[in-house]
Amino acid sequence: MGGASNIALDDVEELRRTVVSQDQALQSQEKTINVLKEEIRLLKHRLYGHKADRWSTEEVQQGRLFNEAESAAAELPDQEQPPSISVAAHSRRPRGRRPLPEDLPREEVVHDIPEDQKICGCCGAPLSRIGEETNEKLKLIPQRLIAVRHIRPKYACRECQGVREDAKIKIAELPEELIPKSIATAELLACLLASKFVDGLPFYRQERILARVGVDLSRATMCHWAIMVGRRLEPVVELLGKRIRAGPYVQIDETTLQVLKEPGRAAQSKSYMWVYRGGETGKTSLVYQYFPSRSGDVPFEFLDDYAGYVQTDGYKGYEKVGRKPGILMLGCWAHARRKFVEVTKANAAGHNAHDMLELIRRLYEVEHIAEQNKLVAEQIAQLRQQKAQPILAEIKKQLDALHEQTPPQGALGKAVGYALGQWDRLTRYVDDGMLRPDNNLAENAIRPFVVGRKAWLFCDTPAGAYASAAIFSVIETAKANGHEPYWYLRFLFDRLVSAETTEDYEKLLPQNLRPEDVVRGT
Repeated sequence: MGGASNIALDDVEELRRTVVSQDQALQSQEKTINVLKEEIRLLKHRLYGHKADRWSTEEVQQGRLFNEAESAAAELPDQEQPPSISVAAHSRRPRGRRPLPEDLPREEVVHDIPEDQKICGCCGAPLSRIGEETNEKLKLIPQRLIAVRHIRPKYACRECQGVREDAKIKIAELPEELIPKSIATAELLACLLASKFVDGLPFYRQERILARVGVDLSRATMCHWAIMVGRRLEPVVELLGKRIRAGPYVQIDETTLQVLKEPGRAAQSKSYMWVYRGGETGKTSLVYQYFPSRSGDVPFEFLDDYAGYVQTDGYKGYEKVGRKPGILMLGCWAHARRKFVEVTKANAAGHNAHDMLELIRRLYEVEHIAEQNKLVAEQIAQLRQQKAQPILAEIKKQLDALHEQTPPQGALGKAVGYALGQWDRLTRYVDDGMLRPDNNLAENAIRPFVVGRKAWLFCDTPAGAYASAAIFSVIETAKANGHEPYWYLRFLFDRLVSAETTEDYEKLLPQNLRPEDVVRGT
């Protein structure tokens, strides 16, 4: 009997282990199914949903961002109160269209009554002109192209010609050209390059536009000119890079680029355009750098002798930069927030994600206070210590709790893991008022390239990609320093041919010029 009892107990234990094993397998399958459902919902949202990453409608409607900013500002210590801001009484905007700019050329067209109607119908006396009514229309003339003919008179001595073998003909030297032996002027190059790199108009479309006005200028020629200009811009781009490395704070981002004829690589291979933003406060520099790979060696080499803050997203390739002596890495709250937004789109653990988004929104309210009240760096740092630090502490507390409860494979688990993995970098911005909580300025800098890429799709050769990087560097730096790109390019191309020394190139940098000087100097 005892032996039979033992056998029965063994069978029960074996059955229990089997049931537990099957239950664990079912739980694992259920978790896998939930993760797959999340991914399907997120993919559907990416395909068919809104692309913009916006604050929720509820937040906008309730106006909590502005109300809390005002109440928080009122709580600042008296000595740290920002200057009072008065709002003028509301006045209705005048109706009607805006007047045309005063500096536009004017063409006058007079609409007068016939001479036989300029007689008074009562007494027959001639009518006197007592005033006039005017209105203005806007006239657009498509590309107005001018052929600039360079004439060089030739001089010779009639007495010596044909008599002396050393008789010479004298003629003026041609002015140096940005692209020698071409028909391109500074004005034409500035227009073509601004149309492509600012307005996203590919050269093949510009070719057709010029054909409308009877000019045959092939896209191949324009591409060749862009490459030549890119090479002439190399000293300028080098100086911009030095300025970035001389500053205290660098932001970095990268995006994909397809180059068809890259040696040793398939046409479908991904290459990358990197962007670096930094420099002296108020004199921003941007450098774009084409490279065939996304290796962390690229930013590591660019930041060769740099020491200071570096802000990036959480891409692992930046880890090598973070190990450089003298570099402090900053994270990006915009990227961390985006992970939780994706959780809400996947409809998974939405209440937890919404709570986290609410806390992140409150972090940005602190930044809104600083911006609205135009606080200086020291005041911003103090404001963050008072207002942002408690919010960060609450975020960390909730992240730790979620980390213990949430499977790491799901959307919420990934969002929590990203934030915790970046935590030291995400909180470092609080220490210095010149720092930003996110890398949005670098992302904004690379957006014009992304928009243009949708139009031209790819670069044909590495030479074209290098040229594009140089031209984007100059154009975006000009924009960041308040210049209109076309006028700056025209100014630059007129003077680039005569620049020889570092001092000459320094004088042409956008940071060293006022916008009015650029327009006046063309």
